[in-house]
Amino acid sequence: MKLCELTAHELKDMLRKGETSSREITESVLDRIQEVEEKVKAYVTIDREGALKQADEIDEKLKQGEQLPPLAGIPIALKDNMCTKGLKTTCSSKILENFVPPYDATVVAKLKENGAVIIGKTNMDEFAMGSSTENSAFFNTANPWDLTTVPGGSSGGSAAAVAADEAVMALGSDTGGSIRQPAALCGVVGLKPTYGFVSRYGLIAFASSLDQIGPITRDVTDCALLMNVICGHDPRDSTSADVKVPDFTRFLRNDVKGLRIGIPKEYFPEGINPEVEKAVINAGKLLEELGAEIIEISLPHTDYALADYYIIAPAEASSNLARYDGIQYGYRSQDYDDLIDLYKKTRSEGFGPEVKRRIMLGTYALSSGYYDAYYLKALKVRTLVKQDFDRAFEKVDCIISPTSPTPAFKMGEKVDDPLAMYLSDVFTLPVNMAGIAGISIPCGFSKEGLPIGLQVIGKPFDEGTIIQVAYTFEQNTDFHKRKPEL
Repeated sequence: MKLCELTAHELKDMLRKGETSSREITESVLDRIQEVEEKVKAYVTIDREGALKQADEIDEKLKQGEQLPPLAGIPIALKDNMCTKGLKTTCSSKILENFVPPYDATVVAKLKENGAVIIGKTNMDEFAMGSSTENSAFFNTANPWDLTTVPGGSSGGSAAAVAADEAVMALGSDTGGSIRQPAALCGVVGLKPTYGFVSRYGLIAFASSLDQIGPITRDVTDCALLMNVICGHDPRDSTSADVKVPDFTRFLRNDVKGLRIGIPKEYFPEGINPEVEKAVINAGKLLEELGAEIIEISLPHTDYALADYYIIAPAEASSNLARYDGIQYGYRSQDYDDLIDLYKKTRSEGFGPEVKRRIMLGTYALSSGYYDAYYLKALKVRTLVKQDFDRAFEKVDCIISPTSPTPAFKMGEKVDDPLAMYLSDVFTLPVNMAGIAGISIPCGFSKEGLPIGLQVIGKPFDEGTIIQVAYTFEQNTDFHKRKPEL
């Protein structure tokens, strides 16, 4: 097995025993990128020189006998909406095509402090708006399991890179499912932490009350290791929660005895792919056999969550994206008559169609005369969605559901039908609305050989329970061990 195919925890042990070096691991990943990147197109920027330099520094410290953190020397990819000092951060948008941040996002600084090797920046739906990575201003990313299908989105580049062995692990961001849905479609593990558990400082904002950074990894153990690094209070993020961060590896226990797991009846609607439904039901049966109690629950406001999300998220996007006006940084139109014309042309030329669609939706919802009818009402419905989960968690310890209603769909299949595309996030976005945690793990394959994801949803700041359930399921199945043939 090549080094690039191993998990972070396997590589960590090999590094400590002197069986390999960080440079060898990093070169293995870079060689793999060279081999398959033309087919997958996971990366917007690859920092070969910087990665090898970081790897050599780690190897030097290991030679000196230094005790290093668990992720030291492990190559990681970052979604291209996290600021990296001196390295381009584009949000896969023409408007930020040449933007080089003067500072690191908090998660990036934490990774560097822990010795992780940053390989590069991954492709995404522009400004994280999309479910297929087809809204990137640069190119489409392909799903490594079938290059004619999408990898999901908006963190499609990160999920595809991990699935294709082009990164050992990656970070994505999740506003309505953008970590979990691509993780499901690419057959890897993706966790959206509780809102406020991971600092958003240096994450380029889409919808500030929904955005959250989280790990995309090969297995649950790697997920726990990465969570240990990125979680924690940050005074530079006013929404960062000041709560104690546990050692998530303590929850890597193959045991669900006595746990009460809810299955929401609203998450199996008419029209759900039968193979997805069967795989998730079977996953529930397995957890029951392993000692968990499966309880049917109801989340009655689920039907309203999708419409609600598509008022709140675009409203926040409209406000956040007002800063891209061609004045201080980013793209500026060359041909304009006056200031208003400069704004109009810069934004018309710099933003793609989906971003424009959401800015217009959001601006409309916030406009005078419509604010109360749409935005204010949406905030009240959001409270009802959150209360559904609060009530459910009085009866159960966690909830399982499909991550995505379908396996990966064909490229171009939903591009001209925004509503069909938005439905891809129907099972993931209520978790963001409620500000709670959710993880997606592989739980089966379609007859076409495409991965299917199981979502485990937990109480606020109870990532430990969903990691335990996900780990137990993983230890008793082999779905996470299968790899796409490229």
